[in-house]
Amino acid sequence: AIMFRRICGGVAGLASSEQVAMQELLDSRLELLTDEGGIVDVKSDAGYTSCTNFLTKIDEASRAMSVEIASRTYRLKFSANYRALFPDNNRHYRVDVLEASVDQQEIWVNGEKFELSLEAIQRAQLLQNSWVSLILLLDRWQAAEVALAAGRPPSAATRPEKSELVSSLYAFDVAWASFENQYISELIAIEEQARELVVRAVHLEEELQACEMSAKPPSSDVERQFVLFIAQLNAVANFKRKGRDDLGSDILDSAREELRLPPSSANTRSREAARLLAGDVLASYNAMRIYFRKVGQIIEHVDPHLCNNVGLVARLVDWEETWEVGARYVKSRALLDAVCDIAEEIKAIQKITPELTTMIEDCDVELFMVLPRLVVLCFLDKPLRERTELVRSLLPHRFGASVIAPSGHSSFMLDPDLKGVHEFFKEIMVKLTTTLATTPATGSSWAARHTAWESIVRQAVIGDEDISGKSTERTKAIAELLHQVERWSLELQRHCPEDWNQCSAVLV
Repeated sequence: AIMFRRICGGVAGLASSEQVAMQELLDSRLELLTDEGGIVDVKSDAGYTSCTNFLTKIDEASRAMSVEIASRTYRLKFSANYRALFPDNNRHYRVDVLEASVDQQEIWVNGEKFELSLEAIQRAQLLQNSWVSLILLLDRWQAAEVALAAGRPPSAATRPEKSELVSSLYAFDVAWASFENQYISELIAIEEQARELVVRAVHLEEELQACEMSAKPPSSDVERQFVLFIAQLNAVANFKRKGRDDLGSDILDSAREELRLPPSSANTRSREAARLLAGDVLASYNAMRIYFRKVGQIIEHVDPHLCNNVGLVARLVDWEETWEVGARYVKSRALLDAVCDIAEEIKAIQKITPELTTMIEDCDVELFMVLPRLVVLCFLDKPLRERTELVRSLLPHRFGASVIAPSGHSSFMLDPDLKGVHEFFKEIMVKLTTTLATTPATGSSWAARHTAWESIVRQAVIGDEDISGKSTERTKAIAELLHQVERWSLELQRHCPEDWNQCSAVLV
């Protein structure tokens, strides 16, 4: 049948190359998938592939028949990303453009809704009309081909002329170019708006950098605005964590203030833990600045769907994590002092019980049972000192109003249950100290108390095995104490698991 058509000159007297291109176009039309409503299917993989092939064959047939190409000079105004998709004035039909002309729905970017203009919707309708007209013409052409293949001459009513086909292909191309121009231009405008947070952050970082290069202190207002935009970006793009937008520049101020303090001295506790937390806040802030400094040079390559930018999200995850810790601990001097105090005590316990060091280094699962136990014991040992603030932050319902102790220190009223376990701790310490003070090895009451404390924390870390062979009464007394402590250890973990997990990460 094909040879017959070639000999006879085809249905409308097409040249050989035109006939081949036309036949391929008709074949691709038959393979085009549509949904139940007759709309071309581009959602499924098979539908997308068939539509891509059909658009390619439209272009090839148009070129074979020397159909004039509608002007595409508007592409010169496209952004770099879209110029890469549409590199020249050729047709470059794309399925996503056709799909946009069908859907004409709102566009969601970074949680914000955008809608196409009325002009874009009208041009989309014109493209759809041209699409339908071209499909109907191809169906008429196919019917004529079938009639000819069966040896029946096609009727004049169904057989299109070549001029009609050329006219339809050109009209389709004109409608396509018109919609493509409007649609892509509006997409570019939407993307520019979607990137606005990044662009403004880049400009603010440039202002900060300019101040530093001129040896002038950066404006607090500029830095406050810069942090505000980081927080807004975090809310939009950080899908891996909470996306908090309430972490302000006061956290940065507190971190810098901490880092200006002397690290420690012979007469003061080590502030190593505080400096680490403050340093993390500053490091994640500087990482954000470096990111914006680099991305400012390639702003068009920033994905307008900000959560798709891997580098941005990674830095925001680190920023939120460190600043969330900073908001809780670095901003509160009392709580930061408590962290330093207990962190130093845990280091001292590591010297007593090296097994604890191994647990920390290996992230042993047993550590997560031992650590809250030690925090409770540290609190019970010195409840009127700074470490109280840490336990109070984790179990606020167990503490009452602040009072002034006889020593002059400010402390908080304990609820009856917590007060009861504290009294029991004191009884056990007195009992152990009294027993140990009578032995030559300990001698003084201070040394006896120190030995008693070591026995308690050692047993809290590794159990009874470490003191096998020693006083059974002492072992039983410590075991009884730890039994009561375990209840508070569990409450510490369960009252607000998120707060405890953050605290445990800070301490070790």
